[in-house]
Amino acid sequence: MSNVVIVSEMVKGFCEKGHALYCGRAARGIIPNIQRLLQKEMAAGSTILYVNDQHASDDEEFNLFPTHCVAGSDEIEVIPELSEYPGEIIPKTRYSAFYATALDEKLAQLKPDKLIICGVCTDICIMFTVADAMYRGYDIEIAVDCVTSFDEPAHQFALKHMQKLFGVKLVTLE
Repeated sequence: MSNVVIVSEMVKGFCEKGHALYCGRAARGIIPNIQRLLQKEMAAGSTILYVNDQHASDDEEFNLFPTHCVAGSDEIEVIPELSEYPGEIIPKTRYSAFYATALDEKLAQLKPDKLIICGVCTDICIMFTVADAMYRGYDIEIAVDCVTSFDEPAHQFALKHMQKLFGVKLVTLE
């Protein structure tokens, strides 16, 4: 068995300027760290799964957030800096990557030793995905230098919250 790296929302809609939910310089700053993480994990035989928003144009989430990552738009594409790392794309429409997606089935096939989760947004998609992973009994690790959010205080809260309530192991790449 090996690990599965879940790459959350490292798509154009969150990571490139000019998009409604651009996470800013913080998102750009974690890209080199995620590249190193993926290189390391690929060398160890891990599987990469990209979980990406892919909404209908009338998705109810747009009552809370600006319209973003609409199916068919370039916003749903993995950013070019990570697209060279082979992995399956799992489209999602809610915060948790487990909700109404193929992720549960895929992980059941892979039987990973642990899940390593990276990307954006720590306090939203990552935290809800981690909660659902914990409920399913997975060991979970987050490289803290490979995650970020729009809101730094919420990012810090989410890391502590996931460690305390979900038993997540927080690590750094070094």
